[in-house]
This record gives sequence, structure tokens and C-alpha cells, in this order.
Amino acid sequence: MTDAETVRAEQQALWNGIAGAAWVDEQVLLDRLFAPFAAMLAEASREVRGGQVLDVGCGTGATTLAIAGALGPGGECVGADISGPMIGLARARAEREGAAAHFVHADVESHGFAPASFDLVTSRFGVMFFGDPVRAFANLRRAVRDGGGLVLLVWRGTDENGFMTAAERAAAPLLPPQPARDPDASGQFAFADPDRVHAILTAAGWTGVEIAPVDVDCTMSDAELDGYVVRLGALARVLPTLDEALRDRVVAAVRAGFEPYRRDGLVRFTAACWMIRVRPARPTG
Repeated sequence: MTDAETVRAEQQALWNGIAGAAWVDEQVLLDRLFAPFAAMLAEASREVRGGQVLDVGCGTGATTLAIAGALGPGGECVGADISGPMIGLARARAEREGAAAHFVHADVESHGFAPASFDLVTSRFGVMFFGDPVRAFANLRRAVRDGGGLVLLVWRGTDENGFMTAAERAAAPLLPPQPARDPDASGQFAFADPDRVHAILTAAGWTGVEIAPVDVDCTMSDAELDGYVVRLGALARVLPTLDEALRDRVVAAVRAGFEPYRRDGLVRFTAACWMIRVRPARPTG
């Protein structure tokens, strides 16, 4: 397999396995934690009110549903994700809410979207995991009408997102040495470099790309953090491989590693992100 095919296979396994199950189980917490981002995408979608929006990496559907609500009469949001478990929950939520949203279990790198069928592509933390990002964004460009737009939220670098790397830093002394993080590799921080993002989108046929920093204050309870630490992120994939004694030591070290973020029974951190935009040429409705 090529490197891109290997990445796609790994992501398929991850999000249809342990990671997908965790996001389904922690849906309520994650929706609340990242609600400000869903609101940002919903607000941006008002620029194509009454139109068609594709929400990439939609997960359990929170952003898709928020966008559908913002589009108004005639509007519809389609959520796409490689995770079957998360798409299943998203469909159930949309049915309960009677929302103008539907969901596609698909790999957007290769999925055959109807050409020029969307007015806007959105994503909340869903585009950094592509095996071949130029191929993926070229496929998305074909799915968008001439003059259509793009609005993405992605993480900035590890140096600005200490909370997101606190677990692996705390666990590192207890685990075998890990390979150094490749800043261009598929993963949470793959779009941290704005110059690289510009190059990817330009190569894929997008023009008029704007990239601006977005900082959002996020909060959860101490009790919620305990579940977050062991179920989500890189640590969740490592813990099942450890014997019980070492697992307990790692969990204790990681919980201690989050002490700088705890105060008065709450855990607070700043999510340092980029908003990447190609503005629609005109509203649809």
C-alpha cells in the first residue's frame, strides 16, 4: 500500500473501532465542550441560507444539526464521516429532531459526491486526518458549485495547545520512547502550519483562502476529565496494551499532569485553532 492508503486504512480502523465507540459514548460531553465551534460554523453557514452544505468529518452530528438549523427553509446539511458508529448516532439524532439533515457513511477522499451540488463545505476538526489531503480537497472542490465556499476549524500547533498534549507528556516517562511527531503527518495537528494549508488548498483548486486564529475557552468538570483522559486521544489506544499495574501508574501520572488546568472543581483550557475560509461568492437564498 502507498503511505496515503496506509493512513486511510488506519483511520478507518480507528474511527470504526475504539475511537468511534468512545466518541459515541462521550457525545454529550464533547458536544458541550465544543459547542462554540458548532455555533461558529452555523453562523458562517448563514451566508448560504437556503442552500446545501456538506459537513466533513461530522462525527455524531452536532455541527451538522446546528448548520441545518441555521440554513432556514429550503436548506439542507449533509454530514459525512468514515465512522459507522458515529454516523449511526447522528442519523438517530436527526430523526428525533426532525432536522433538515442527513448523513453519509463515506470516505470523502474518494466518495462520488454529485458535482457542483453544494454551496459550502464545513468541518469541525475533521479534515486533518486525510491520507492524501490534496486529493481529498480536490474531490470536495468538485462537489461545490462555482463560487461556493469553505469554512474549516482545525487545531493550531502543539505549542499552543498544551491541554491536548498533556496526557502524552505525562505518560511519556512511563512508556517506551515514541517516534517524534511529524508535523505534516495525518493527525490532530496536521493543519497547524498555515503555509502548508494554503499550499494544499491551492493545489486542490481552491482560491481566495483566508486563515485566521480562533481561541475558544473550554470547560469541563473534574469528574468528566477522568473519563476524557482514558477514553479519548492517543492514550486511549495505549492503555489497553499495558498490564494492570503499569496502566494504573500511567493513569495516575496523566491525571496529575492535568493539575495546571484544574480550579474550583472545573477544568479549563483554551483551544487554539485556525478558521480556514473561502467565502461564498453570493448567498443562495
